[in-house]
Amino acid sequence: MLDAPHITSSTCPHGSETHHMDEIIAVDVGGTNARFARTTFDSDGTPICGTVRKYKVAEHEGLASCWQAFAREENAPLPPRASIGLATAIQPDIIDLTNSDWVIYPQKLAEELGVDRLELVNDFEAVGHAITRLPRSNMELLFGPDRPFPDNGAVTVLGPGTGLGVCMIAYNNGTPHIIATEGGHIDFAPLDETEVQLRAHFLRTRTRMSTERIVSGPGLNTIYQGLVAIAGADAPPLSDADLWDAALNARTPLAHEALERLCLAYGAVAGDLALAHGPSAVVLAGGLTQRMKSHLLTSGFHDRFTTKGRFSNLMEQTPVRLAMHDEIGLFGAAAAYAAKHL
Repeated sequence: MLDAPHITSSTCPHGSETHHMDEIIAVDVGGTNARFARTTFDSDGTPICGTVRKYKVAEHEGLASCWQAFAREENAPLPPRASIGLATAIQPDIIDLTNSDWVIYPQKLAEELGVDRLELVNDFEAVGHAITRLPRSNMELLFGPDRPFPDNGAVTVLGPGTGLGVCMIAYNNGTPHIIATEGGHIDFAPLDETEVQLRAHFLRTRTRMSTERIVSGPGLNTIYQGLVAIAGADAPPLSDADLWDAALNARTPLAHEALERLCLAYGAVAGDLALAHGPSAVVLAGGLTQRMKSHLLTSGFHDRFTTKGRFSNLMEQTPVRLAMHDEIGLFGAAAAYAAKHL
């Protein structure tokens, strides 16, 4: 028997007037969890999420099965509209989720779910839409000068979860255009001897090491296992959850070192992506980054972010913010719907 879904309350900002006729089901599908919520919109199109229901992806054979579990829990007719964020590139014929076994056929999905209108977006494209809707109070400044997003220029958005999500918000005369990317799959570039050894250890069993193999939730264990091997240490294997608990609470030196290494790599990758997009501003997003916040502030994250040779001064003047929202993927999937239909 499947465990009952985890249910939380949404913290979506909202106003007093709502578009009830445009009620939708917002869905955020990652490699580990799928989240669902009935969602309406306030008078300017900002999402108002209802009760959030969370399901383990591995416990369902596909999206339609998970949708049916949600419908049973709701125990009321669902609106015939949905907007779904998926942790992979969106393709017209077949969509393979990067970090799960789910396969989605877009042309059949609306019929399978019983909806008349269906939007599919990359999960971090959805996060980009969320950031354009969040109030400034939800955009905490971590590093750099406190200035607004540019009227013309790019904002780089990234964050680790089961993988590493990346998108770009391109502003043109103050109007945002969200561009989905697969920036988490660029090659990992070691910047010191320990990272060279970590990469060599990883490549003993694989042919390529992408950035998200290091900068992600599972990446902490990749780093930890590499450090154990390099040190020739006698350390017990840990689950991802136990390792994160040990690292965040500094329970063992190697777990703490692994987290510091992840923060270093996160900073380097964030800086590289900002340079690639044109460094105007960077936003870090997702629940894992919120958990890591105090460690990012005291780690070498910002030093790696700014140490970019002839562009180091420019990087020091690039604001790095943290998007504070408990369910930014769901909020973003709904915001993506609003951008197209409201």
